[in-house]
Amino acid sequence: MKLASIEKVKNLKNKKVLVRVDFNVPIEGGKVLDDYRIKAALPTINYLIQAKAKIILISHLGDAGAKIGPNLSLKPVAKRLSQILKKPVCFVSETFGYRADEEIKKMLAGDIVFLENLRFNEGELKDDLKFAKRLAAYADIYVNEAFSVCHRKQASVSAIKKVMPIYYGLQVVKEIESLDKILKPAKPLIVIIGGDKISTKAPIISKIYDSASQVLIGGALANNFFKHMKLEVGKSLVDTDSEVYVKKFFTGKKLADKIILPVDVIVRGRNKLPKVKKINEVLKSEAILDIGPETIALFSSYIRTAQTIVWNGPLGKFEEKSYKHGTLAIAIAVAARSTGKAFGLVGGGDTGEALKETKMEAYVDFVSTAGGAMLAYLGGEKLPGLK
Repeated sequence: MKLASIEKVKNLKNKKVLVRVDFNVPIEGGKVLDDYRIKAALPTINYLIQAKAKIILISHLGDAGAKIGPNLSLKPVAKRLSQILKKPVCFVSETFGYRADEEIKKMLAGDIVFLENLRFNEGELKDDLKFAKRLAAYADIYVNEAFSVCHRKQASVSAIKKVMPIYYGLQVVKEIESLDKILKPAKPLIVIIGGDKISTKAPIISKIYDSASQVLIGGALANNFFKHMKLEVGKSLVDTDSEVYVKKFFTGKKLADKIILPVDVIVRGRNKLPKVKKINEVLKSEAILDIGPETIALFSSYIRTAQTIVWNGPLGKFEEKSYKHGTLAIAIAVAARSTGKAFGLVGGGDTGEALKETKMEAYVDFVSTAGGAMLAYLGGEKLPGLK
């Protein structure tokens, strides 16, 4: 897919540019804990500063339906952005109103105004055209630098395309160029899918199956396959509606040839201690929380053959120290094969975090800022945020 980059605009001097970013980052005690998404948008923000544009940033913070309150204010994010840029960022504690109007009116070339959380306004989540028109009235040009919400039908992503000129940020353009390499891959293509929600992962498996050499499945996602195969999964996490999705990858009792499941797992039983088990040895009292050493070796053997790699989703309960070893091992294997030997793409928050822990992030060709949008795009869905 070809997108019109903001670089296509010849003269941005003194133009008001409304930039939709995704700065939905973790905050604790008024401080940003992880600024990866902020830094991913810096090339576009710096480009606009150098072009002497007037930059109006808009973002959301928190999940849809979250209770509006001070804990969801973007003020700490604006402060962190100012620290990174080493220049003032004018935060306005409203999306619309007298102060927002006044601060935007007095902007000079290169100035940045950051408006309050879009989701404090009900029109955002409703993809309301009137809401989009109010946003559009602030600026001459709109830039989408928020690929991670491009699959959401929301006013600042979708409806706004109907009311003003639209361009895309440098990171979004890189995202699409990288994902297109997965859709037309150098082979062998090795796909690694973890996490839990089978309903969000099944479309990408189906879409990419024909071009993939192998699809390696781990995490809670694999439990759904084990259950369908009548294997004991004990107290493991399983989607209640998994059957409708999983059965598509079986012909009778036979699993599709390219689907590779774990051969051993790490479980937690009554004594709360991790233990290695073959997949046919799991007890009703146990929960599968990671892939085992034989599976790490098996998955790594496929990764070493790859010319293209795409990975989304952790392969265990990554947030617990005892059950992150499988995910970290696969992160190292992917990084070791990427950049030169194969084109490696990693996406999803936890997956990117695992890669960061290995300190080998720089060895992967592209780390996507998105999880759901990446899966939707690779799964063939039309994303509301993309033209």
